[in-house]
Amino acid sequence: MNLIDLAARPLLFALDPERAHALSIAALKSGIPVCAPTSPSPRLERTIAGLRFPNPVGMAAGYDKNAEVPDALLRLGFGFAECGTVTPRPQQGNPKPRLFRLAEQRAVINRLGFNNEGHEAVLRRLSRRGGRGIVGVNIGANWDSADRIADYEVGVHTFAAVASYLTVNISSPNTAGLRALQARENLAELLVRVLGACDRKAAEIGRKIPVFLKIAPDLSEAELADIAEVALEKRLDGLIVSNTTIARPGVTGSAAREEGGLSGAPLFERSTIVLAKMRRLVGPALPIIGVGGVHSTETALEKMRAGADLVQLYTGLIYEGPGLAGRIVRGLDAYAERQGLKSIAEIRDAHLNRWADRPLV
Repeated sequence: MNLIDLAARPLLFALDPERAHALSIAALKSGIPVCAPTSPSPRLERTIAGLRFPNPVGMAAGYDKNAEVPDALLRLGFGFAECGTVTPRPQQGNPKPRLFRLAEQRAVINRLGFNNEGHEAVLRRLSRRGGRGIVGVNIGANWDSADRIADYEVGVHTFAAVASYLTVNISSPNTAGLRALQARENLAELLVRVLGACDRKAAEIGRKIPVFLKIAPDLSEAELADIAEVALEKRLDGLIVSNTTIARPGVTGSAAREEGGLSGAPLFERSTIVLAKMRRLVGPALPIIGVGGVHSTETALEKMRAGADLVQLYTGLIYEGPGLAGRIVRGLDAYAERQGLKSIAEIRDAHLNRWADRPLV
C-alpha cells in the first residue's frame, strides 16, 4: 500500500461504512490525484463482446451507484467501470444500518437494497461524460415493481445510447424474490424480452450494446446448468460471476450474523468454483467476468486461470486502498513479461479443471 492508502484507511475506518463510502466518492469528485497513473500495455488489452478493454481489471457495480465518478475510477487504473445498480425510479433501499465491515476477514456484509437516484439522474450524468473509456451500467428492478422484467426493458431503452455495456442484475439477495429470475423459465422470458429490447434499440442508435448477466454464487450444479443452457440458447453476450453470497464461509463475529450479501476475501473460493463450473458449461467462447474476493495480483490471475476473461473488484478496494487497481494492473503486466506472454489471455483456463472439479462449498 502507498502512503495515501495507509493514511486514508484509519480515517475512513473511523467512520460509519456508508459515511466513509460517501467521503470516498467526494474525494474522487474533487479531482485530487490519489494514486500514480498506470501505463498502457498491449499485453493486457482484451477485446471482449466487441469492446476493447485497455486492461482486464474493472470496478464492480455497487461502488458508483449513481454514476458520479466513472471517469475518476478509470484514472485510478481500472480498465473499465460499472455504475449502478440503478432502478427506473429512485429508491431509498433498506433501513440503516445496512452495511457492515468484517475487518479481520477483509469482508463486508451489505443489505443496501438497490438504493439509488433512479434512471433520470444517472442518465443525465452519463450523457454529460462524452463516452470516453468503457463504462457499463448495471440495471435492476424497483422492489415494488408490478413487472420486474419490464423494469429491465426500460433500463435498456434508457441507457443503451450512453453505456458501453449493460449488466442485468438478478442476483442481489437484498431485494425479495429477485433471485427467482435466475430460474430457467423466468430467465428465458427475461432474456427474450431484454435482448429483444436491445435489438430494437440497436436499430435506433446504430450499434448493438452488449448485455451481461450477473448471477449469484449460491446456485446448485443443476441451476448453473440451466443458466448456461439458456444463456447460450438466447445468445447472451456474457456472464458476470458472481454477486454476493448469503452463506458465511469462514466468517465469525457479531457482524457475521447480519442479514445481507457477503463480499470480500471469504467469497473468493466459492465464486471461483462457480466461475470455473460455468466456464466448463458454456465453453470457451462466451465471455465471463470473474468477481468475488479479488484483492491482489495473484487473486486476479487465479480468476483468469479458472476461466475469466476479465475481473472486477470492489470490497478489496476498501481494505487495500485506492491504489489497488493500479497495483494489480502493474502486477499483471510484470507477470506477463516474466512469463514471456504476448497476452495475459494466454493464462485463461490454465487451472479450469482444478477449480471446476471441486464441490460447491
